Amino acid sequence: MLILASGSPRRRELLAQIGVTFQVVVSEVEECQQAATPAELVVVNARAKALAVAAQYPQQVVLGADTVVAVDGQIFGKPRDAADAARMLTQMQGRSHEVVTGLALVRDGQVHTDAVSTTVTFSPMTPAQIESYVATGEPLDKAGAYAVQGRAAAYIERIDGSYSNVVGLPLHALYVLAERAGIKLL
Repeated sequence: MLILASGSPRRRELLAQIGVTFQVVVSEVEECQQAATPAELVVVNARAKALAVAAQYPQQVVLGADTVVAVDGQIFGKPRDAADAARMLTQMQGRSHEVVTGLALVRDGQVHTDAVSTTVTFSPMTPAQIESYVATGEPLDKAGAYAVQGRAAAYIERIDGSYSNVVGLPLHALYVLAERAGIKLL
């Protein structure tokens, strides 16, 4: 059985969607905020989460994951509040950005990592549209302040890459990483 070192309901839904048997043990590690690239940052955080939980469950396979949004080299995690969500959406509207997720699988003390990047293009949004979307509360616990699987879908023109990555867990990349690590997910 896999242990998911994340409290994300979206990650739980995605794992369940492909039939993975798992339990959730939320990692309490403090996330790193600085790295040379978004990919390095999410891998460092995914690794730290997975290792923290693996220390408690050394006989289990543990999955850690971390997702950020990157715009012009600036990294957007989860917004602090509604004003921060509006600021992020204002910067992303009418243009493309990257959604980057780091994966870390720990098995028998061995750590296997990967990072996946997907380009998302938002249509232009008026300040009133941004305010209305933020008022729904949906953006407040999402990296980049939006949920591709929610109301924000109305403003997304194009996704180049993994849709499940934008939701929070790149399923194909996870499957390939598990296969390379000798872990049977399905």
